[in-house]
Amino acid sequence: MFSSLLFACDSHKDQRYIFFLHNRFIETHALDELHPQYGKTEYLEIICAFENYGFNVFSEIRKGNVDVRDYAASLVTEIDSLISTGVNPKAITIIGTSKGGYIAQYVSTFANNPNLNFVFIASFRNEDLHNISEINYCGNILNIFEKTDPFGVSAIERRNRSTCNIKNFKEIELDTKLGHGFLFRPLDEWIAPSVTWANGFYDQ
Repeated sequence: MFSSLLFACDSHKDQRYIFFLHNRFIETHALDELHPQYGKTEYLEIICAFENYGFNVFSEIRKGNVDVRDYAASLVTEIDSLISTGVNPKAITIIGTSKGGYIAQYVSTFANNPNLNFVFIASFRNEDLHNISEINYCGNILNIFEKTDPFGVSAIERRNRSTCNIKNFKEIELDTKLGHGFLFRPLDEWIAPSVTWANGFYDQ
């Protein structure tokens, strides 16, 4: 998955790292293919937005409608490899949008590391508490959801049910009027708070 990137960035132990996990659409569609409702998935633009803030960004376009649990488990191995080079877990942030956010939640569960940072975007619904009850939040958690999007709501109850000691938890409700399409673009409304969180400023 991200092995070559980990090797390339191994010497930059004083830097901060983002693992970005995109939404489902481009798993099974070409990057330049338009979503019938939301238009272009601006994946490369999102990566560039995080890089422009000075982060080392690890990401890939997933192929073939991957299994969320399996992909998350593989990603945990990559994160552990990065930590083994001497990178502080507090300098690592996993950001996921929609399906990518569900992968990120499983990474949080499997890694079970309270010092990692996570940003879950448009990736929690109340029925998840019953349908995927195995998820257990662990880390510094920022949940971002959009008022006009049915695929993201407050995850406070998930936080309350999680057994890990979560030092920092915050939620942001947006009102872009774009529905689920807000995450297809690198909007400041979600990029900026994600960057703030990834930089360790949990109180802002």
